[in-house]
Amino acid sequence: MSEHHPYLQRCLELGAMAAAEGESPVGSLIVKDGTILGEAFEKSRQLKDITRHAEVLAVMDALARHGSCDGATLYTNVEPCILCSYVIRHHKIGKVVFSRYSGELGGAGSRYAILTAEDIVKWGKAPAVEVIADI
Repeated sequence: MSEHHPYLQRCLELGAMAAAEGESPVGSLIVKDGTILGEAFEKSRQLKDITRHAEVLAVMDALARHGSCDGATLYTNVEPCILCSYVIRHHKIGKVVFSRYSGELGGAGSRYAILTAEDIVKWGKAPAVEVIADI
């Protein structure tokens, strides 16, 4: 078991909470130096706001509680979409770990790979991306 498994397991727990509320089963954490800075699950339907993805809400939680996500690791059970990838890049998250690709709207695995693009100078270096499918 890798160091990432407990965090990805927590994402699955958060995703189950989202599903119980009629949302897409996605959960996300922001972790730095072994400390969870923020966590959230999908709330787009509940809040009637398409921007309320788990990753965005986890970033917002970390910012509210700690002021920054700079250099942190974002965990999520599903590949961040294009929208979430923009937020991740803007807040200078250093690493993204997820357990399954999301398809044509994915921020890393689609042709719109905003998460891993190295040619957006304003955002600086792209975060490292790790996929761990065996959780």
